[in-house]
Amino acid sequence: MKPIFNQPKSSLLAACIVFLLVTSCATRQDIAYFQDEPLDNFEEVDFNTDVIYKTNDKLSIIVSSIDPEAARPFNLPTISEGQSAIVTQGSTKMQTYLVDKFGNIEFPVLGQLKVGGLSRTEATQLIKERLKEYLKDPIVNIRLINFTVTILGEVRNPGTFVLEDEKISLPEALGYAGDLTIHGRRDNVLLIRDNNGKKQYAQFDLTSISVANNQSYYLTQDDVIYISPNKARIRSSTYNQNTAVVISALAVLVSLTAIIVN
Repeated sequence: MKPIFNQPKSSLLAACIVFLLVTSCATRQDIAYFQDEPLDNFEEVDFNTDVIYKTNDKLSIIVSSIDPEAARPFNLPTISEGQSAIVTQGSTKMQTYLVDKFGNIEFPVLGQLKVGGLSRTEATQLIKERLKEYLKDPIVNIRLINFTVTILGEVRNPGTFVLEDEKISLPEALGYAGDLTIHGRRDNVLLIRDNNGKKQYAQFDLTSISVANNQSYYLTQDDVIYISPNKARIRSSTYNQNTAVVISALAVLVSLTAIIVN
C-alpha cells in the first residue's frame, strides 16, 4: 500500500475538502417534519382553543339588539383620527377596552366588569346576563384586538406578529415567520408563555407527528417561540467566515508536504 503522501496532492486536497463538507452535512432526521407514522387518536385530545382574557388585552365589544337605539348607550363612542386605542371596522373607528391588572374593564352603563381569566364564551355570557335588565335579546360580539405572537431565532422572518385569528397552531405561527431556516433545530422548539405574571415553558419536537397532540399545540396571545440553532450553525459562527482561509492553508500544507516528501 502506498503512503498517503505519495498520492497526487490534488487528490489529497480534494479529500480534505470532502471531509469538511461531509462532517457538516445534516441528515433527513435533522430536517424533515412529522417523520413518524400518522396518529389515529387525534380525536382523543381535548384542545382548549378558546382564548382566555388577561391583563393588557385590548377588546372590541359591540352590543346590538332588536332596537339599535336602545343598544347605543352600551357601545363606546367612535373617535376621531389621531386618537389611540382604536380598531377599524369598515370605515368606523371604535374604541377598545383595556383589561387592567385586576382583570377588569370599564363598561358603559354596567360599570366595572371582571373578564380577566374568562374565555370568550364566558365573557360573552356574563355581559349578556348583565344587559338583559336593559335590552331584549342582546347580542354581544367580543374580539381580541392585540393577539400577538413573537417568533425568534432560526426562522426566515423573526418578529412580533399581530394576528386576526384567535386560534392558531404552532406550525401556522411558524408560517408567519417564513418557516425555520435550514439551521434551525426542529427537535427543540421552545415556547415561553406568560400565565398571570408567571412564565411557563414547553418544548416541541417538530420531527415527530406526536407534536400535534401536545396541549400547547395551539398558541395563546403573547406567546414567544424560540428556534435554537443546530450544531452546523453553531460551528459556522466560529469558523465559517474563515472557511476559505482554512482551505487555502490546507492547500499550501499539502503542497509543502508533497515537495518535502518528493
